[in-house]
Amino acid sequence: MKRNAITAELRRSPLDRVRILFLVSSMRGGGAERVIITLLEHIDRLRFEPHLGLVKAEGPYLNNIPEDVCFHDLKAVRARYALPGIVRLAWRVRPQIIFSTTGQVNLALILGKRLLPPRLRLLVRETTVVSSQLSDTPHPGAFLWLFRHLYRRADRVICPCDYSLVDLAKHFGVPRARLERIYNPVDAERIERLARGGSPYTSAGPNLIAVGRLSKEKRLHLLIEAIPHVRRVLPTAELTILGAGPLEAELKTQCRRLGLDQAVHWAGFQENPYAYLRHADLFVLVSRYEGLPNSLLEALALGTPSLAVDSPSGLREIAETGCRLTLIPGGNAEALAEGVTRALARPKGSCLPKPAFYRRFGVQSVVTKYQDLFCEVLDGRAA
Repeated sequence: MKRNAITAELRRSPLDRVRILFLVSSMRGGGAERVIITLLEHIDRLRFEPHLGLVKAEGPYLNNIPEDVCFHDLKAVRARYALPGIVRLAWRVRPQIIFSTTGQVNLALILGKRLLPPRLRLLVRETTVVSSQLSDTPHPGAFLWLFRHLYRRADRVICPCDYSLVDLAKHFGVPRARLERIYNPVDAERIERLARGGSPYTSAGPNLIAVGRLSKEKRLHLLIEAIPHVRRVLPTAELTILGAGPLEAELKTQCRRLGLDQAVHWAGFQENPYAYLRHADLFVLVSRYEGLPNSLLEALALGTPSLAVDSPSGLREIAETGCRLTLIPGGNAEALAEGVTRALARPKGSCLPKPAFYRRFGVQSVVTKYQDLFCEVLDGRAA
């Protein structure tokens, strides 16, 4: 059945479902987009009618939008130009809840709150630690003012980890009663299905894998700088990097300068990275800050040993579940290389996560928390 036919059939349903408009910039393939897709796939259709609004309908995840979800293209160049389209869409769709994610979309939505239909609940989801992210922006003072004055006007602000929640309360004055911590969902069955098949690696290894946007906050230059030190101990070690971004040329130049052309491989953005994750000997994360990194959660769900440089993020909340995650303090390339070689020296054994991991991050557990929150804010118990 085609998307429009399915949507029409659902709209004819006599069930009194809650209509939710999910808002996100695009379907370009980041962690925020993956979370939205997972929620759209698993939200209970007997209780909720999901719609999807995109600032601009582009990106590889467009093909992953469930067939029964009606999506709306605002055709805006950037999130800050999307407010008129958001207002028009809200009056046309008439949702009870708008759920947005990523900072600029959230700010645009709250800025237009008085123009939206009455009694509409606004839920915004942060993806990272805002104070750390603002340190990378050209005009942090302006954004600091916006976050402080606008986020407290949302009905709820959803944080991916406790660190993010405390940051918004402490540095931005968001009332605790309006803050919710809901972890990112891990759809283990889907990941397992997509990871089937042979190894994409052609070398004996050990093979290291890093996944993320090639941008400043991911700090991949530090990982590349550590590879020569790793290869002094493990001469056949190689690194594969999945992702694209503005620093690609700079990072490749660094590899050539260090003589790593044969040791570091660039696979670009991969819509299905799971074979890389499953067959890697070690997943490595060196970001300066994070929210709750999806790629790390997925690597752990596949049983891949992982190492991360501790940072402002939810990393410690992941490690608490007893998964095979090694956290090391921030430092220089030599310290990172030592952590990598020690992690690779550990006996593999069974690296599959324990039940505590899925109680915290499993898709059904997380989706249930979201559904309970949607009902709660509509019952008038929002702060």
